[in-house]
Amino acid sequence: LNVTEEKFVLDTLEGCTEYKSILDVVVNAFYAQDGRYCPISDRNLYLVICYLATFQIEEIGLQHFSRIVKSLDTAKMQKFLRFFFNDLYLNTWIKDEWSHFYDSVYVKENWIDPLLRWQPKVQQLIEKLTDKLSNRTTTVKTSRVTQPKEFNLTVPKPRAIPLPPPAPLPVLAKSQPVPPSIYKPPKERKQLEEIKTKNIQKAKVSIRSLTCVCKGDPFFLNTLPVQGTILSGREIDPFLPQHLEVVWESVLTQYFKELTEQPQDLIDNIPIKLNTAAILREGALYQRKLEEELKRIENLQQGAGDPSEFLEWQKQMRGKDLEEQLAEIECRRLQGKLSHEEAVLARQNVIQENKKKADLLREKKAELMHLYAEKRLQEQKEMKELVEQVTEGHKNVKQVKAKIQEYKQHIVQQVCEESEELLRQALEEEEEKNRKRYELIQQIRAIESTPNIRHKFVDLTETGGHGLFGEMSIVELHERLALLKEAHKAAEEEKRDQIIHEKQAKEQLLLNKLDQISQFRAELGRAAALKQEEKKKSQSGERPMKDERILNLQKKIAEKTMDRKKQEGLL
Repeated sequence: LNVTEEKFVLDTLEGCTEYKSILDVVVNAFYAQDGRYCPISDRNLYLVICYLATFQIEEIGLQHFSRIVKSLDTAKMQKFLRFFFNDLYLNTWIKDEWSHFYDSVYVKENWIDPLLRWQPKVQQLIEKLTDKLSNRTTTVKTSRVTQPKEFNLTVPKPRAIPLPPPAPLPVLAKSQPVPPSIYKPPKERKQLEEIKTKNIQKAKVSIRSLTCVCKGDPFFLNTLPVQGTILSGREIDPFLPQHLEVVWESVLTQYFKELTEQPQDLIDNIPIKLNTAAILREGALYQRKLEEELKRIENLQQGAGDPSEFLEWQKQMRGKDLEEQLAEIECRRLQGKLSHEEAVLARQNVIQENKKKADLLREKKAELMHLYAEKRLQEQKEMKELVEQVTEGHKNVKQVKAKIQEYKQHIVQQVCEESEELLRQALEEEEEKNRKRYELIQQIRAIESTPNIRHKFVDLTETGGHGLFGEMSIVELHERLALLKEAHKAAEEEKRDQIIHEKQAKEQLLLNKLDQISQFRAELGRAAALKQEEKKKSQSGERPMKDERILNLQKKIAEKTMDRKKQEGLL
């Protein structure tokens, strides 16, 4: 395209984009009424024709506009122009719809009135298109014979040179498998489990023998006094006689004695290896126990009392707090239920009010629609009168329009000539700039092509002379680096000595902790041995009494058996 044609195309594209809203009104109405069977792909075509007819027809002239229309499909253009240049449509709904986007006075003066002025000439163009459609003869399309073409075969590419095989990947050394002892439990745990199972079996045997003794003579046991007891957390039958309490106590004491004494010896004999964390943890435990014991003794010396009363009071207060919390929760639940009911009532009231408002709005809308219809009818009547007046005024303006059109064409021709002259001057200036730039590049390349010989003697004892702070020569830099290395090595030696001293102090602390732990363990062992001896002495003092009670019970049992047999003989 030349400059004028390119400018015309760009202006048309810009105008279609800017006035798309009002153009869409006309094209959408055309598709809804006369163009129901037109393809939607022609929408942009109708948009461009509508824009040219509305905004550009006075600038380009009717002759240019007719040439554009005739170059397109005749049926489509005849149908669209007949729809768009309808006097009734222009004065009624097209004007109303365009007034939604722009001022009504501006729409009437700048768009509707020019269209009505051009309507007679465009009507002549529509009649020519109609005649052309009526005289058009249908042409039969002849089928073309298929012409064979050569195959476009691809040229094989030259074979590439084979590359050498890649280097083998390094193989990692096979790692040793995890030893199976990691997944096995320790032997000490297994020994403890065996001791535990043996003790449980012994307890079952002793309890089984006790039940056999109890079931030996059930009729005789019913004759003895009855007392219900609870031993070791287990409830005894209320019909069990009183003398079996002694048997239960003897069996249970023997069971607990075997359970507590025998595993303790084996556990003490198991070697346990202590690491640093275990030693420090056990030392802290004994230290904390010692501090607690000293604090307890100090409190007793100061007259500390029994905290049972405080605990009872605390329990009561917590009970009261719990009751208050439950009451408050119940109140909140009831309040929530009440608020739910109130919300339901409020929602129903809002729905009723909305219904009333909707009815009022419908009535108002009906009244407004009636008024609007009357107003539209009145406007249509006024428009018809105005159209008649305008058509009469157009008859006297044709000669003036022709003169104006010739004057505009003359101005356009002058503008085109001036623009061509400006373009020619711009091209000459650009060529002059390119020529000077090319000469400058040639000079620069000639300067760069000349060899530049540089010889400079380097002295390592001199500085660079750049004027920077701390500037030094290469020799001084090496000397300073050597001094820094020596200082770094001295610092490493000092830190190594410090680490060794700290390690020795830590080992000494662990040895002290081990001595302290061994002392605590020895003291605890002595206390346990003294307690065991006292317990044995107390048990040895109670055994004769228990034995005498058993003998007395046996005598009573024998007497009761004799009495029962005598009564059986009498019966």
